[in-house]
Amino acid sequence: MLTPHSSGPTNLGAHMRVYAQGRRLSRVATSSELPILAGIACEPAASATDPSATDRAALRRVQLRRKAVLGGVILAFLAAAAVVRPVSEGTVFETALVMAGVAAIFAAIIGRAWCSLYIGGRKTHEIVDRGPYSVSRNPLYVFSFLAAFGVGAQTGSLVLTAAVLGLTVLILWRTVLREEAWLGAAFGEDYDHYRRRTPRFWPRGSAWRDEAALQVDPARFVRTVMDGAVLLLAPPIIDALATARALDLIPTLITLP
Repeated sequence: MLTPHSSGPTNLGAHMRVYAQGRRLSRVATSSELPILAGIACEPAASATDPSATDRAALRRVQLRRKAVLGGVILAFLAAAAVVRPVSEGTVFETALVMAGVAAIFAAIIGRAWCSLYIGGRKTHEIVDRGPYSVSRNPLYVFSFLAAFGVGAQTGSLVLTAAVLGLTVLILWRTVLREEAWLGAAFGEDYDHYRRRTPRFWPRGSAWRDEAALQVDPARFVRTVMDGAVLLLAPPIIDALATARALDLIPTLITLP
């Protein structure tokens, strides 16, 4: 029953719609993840009225294409690993290369998790220039290169190892160039200063700077570790392919160093 001062059912319905919309926006805001680019913790994507929204969408498409291409490289690599016999098969050199690869995989997993500690918890536009991001603008990609070497080394072939590493560097390098163009436009002089003092990839130890305390995002840290743990599937899968080839279940098409 409406009181004499009530604004009527029409206004009441409007107030309810506004309240429901506010609740939806609140849920979106609290559930949004912060995209990470080259040491930058960015806010959630801009609205359609933001001039940079189109650029961000284009950059996200570049990153999705990068993942798709890397997926294709992985499939091609597994196919090659199945039919290529390394010249050093059964030798001490093959064992040493495989073990070095395993060590590289573990180092990559730990390194990527370490980088995530410096990113987690950042809730505003901010250049992250401490810890690994003080010595390299792209430490996550550096550890991805290390992972690529480790996975390739599981074949015991230097040629396949170099091919996987080279393709990974090429794909990620092209992605980094697009990211840097966006970051330069978005953050201006702050990013230019960071770019001038910090190498793109190869770490500069003398530039090391650290945080007194870190604000850690546990969910992001666990997700990064779990994503990296997938790399641990490489040794048993490639070993199984080698066993199948030795048993003539898979033909050997070529022998490579």
